Amino acid sequence: MAFGKSHRDPYATSVGQLIEKATFAGVQTEDWGQFMHICYIINTAHDGPKDAVKALKKRISKNYNHKEIQLTLSLIDVCMQNCGPSFQSLIVKKEFVKDSLVKLLSPRYTLPIDIQNRILNFIKTWSQGFPGAVDVSEVKEVYLDLLKKGVQFPPSDAVAETARQETAQISPNPPPSVPTAPALSSVVSKSSTIILVPEQIGKLRSELDMVKMNVRVMSAILIENIPGSENHEDTELLQKLYKTGREMQERIMDLLVVVENEDVTVELIQVNEDLNNAILGYERFIRNQQRILEQNKNQREDANTTSEPSAPSSDLLDLSRSPLMHRATLGELSTLNAQLSDLNFSSTSPVVTNNLKPSLHPQVDLLASENTETPLFRNIQIQYYYSQLL
Repeated sequence: MAFGKSHRDPYATSVGQLIEKATFAGVQTEDWGQFMHICYIINTAHDGPKDAVKALKKRISKNYNHKEIQLTLSLIDVCMQNCGPSFQSLIVKKEFVKDSLVKLLSPRYTLPIDIQNRILNFIKTWSQGFPGAVDVSEVKEVYLDLLKKGVQFPPSDAVAETARQETAQISPNPPPSVPTAPALSSVVSKSSTIILVPEQIGKLRSELDMVKMNVRVMSAILIENIPGSENHEDTELLQKLYKTGREMQERIMDLLVVVENEDVTVELIQVNEDLNNAILGYERFIRNQQRILEQNKNQREDANTTSEPSAPSSDLLDLSRSPLMHRATLGELSTLNAQLSDLNFSSTSPVVTNNLKPSLHPQVDLLASENTETPLFRNIQIQYYYSQLL
């Protein structure tokens, strides 16, 4: 295109143009009506979700304008609550959460604390799940990674209050139908985070001890067994431990997004890492086991193919048509009749001569050849075992 924006430009699409205008620094306040119109386009256009995420990503990538970042976060919040799973699934991908949102937390962007807390709260809230077929595994991974690095996530109530104050400063009278609290607050309970009391911590740690024990047993069995020659009872136990481990891991992940106790969070992260390593080890063990079984199956099939007697090759048989016989003349036929009249056919038993030539096409009895070979292989096998004993 000679003029205008290229189709590769995220702002060139219809929804991209709206997002660019709604989050421009020159806008005084959030235009809630425009935000809802953007949600409508995202939900109705064929490529609406994909085009919108590209435009949002461009707006906050390497953007040092705090006003534009703040407006974009408000738009993301509204879209996450009013758009469907197609849009939500793209937002919670690592490509957007880690590569765009988390990068804004870098000191070089010098974002105010309230905007940083809003980003962190998005990540924490999204990791708790959505009411629909939305895979949040990647945003959960980002959340756990931040916890490991010691990032302090704000309590949900404090962030909600910050968001309300922030909205009040920008737009004194926002429409009541447009929520300003962190996205999907209705999905989780009112107390989305909990602080465990000593009694609860004691019970949780006893359960974590069971998880650690299962991890040690799994690791020991995986070390002692070789794929392809494993113990059957060990394999059954591994399957049960793997299934239980998966369930435990899901529970640990749920606890990590709601528990506020730092010491408990650190322990949960460590147990989750050990459990994940054991699970990955089992899955690798199963893959190797299946590969070896497949190899053994192919080897048996190859051995059966080579041991079976093959049909006689057509090269060994004279399949060409015999040349046409010479037609006898009338005189030759008379001579032949005279010779035949001298023969005696009264004999009841056939005359067997010693100069019979073998048939040109002898019949091949594959069953007979098979039966004659079998004792040979057995003798070889017996000789082999006998040599091993000597």
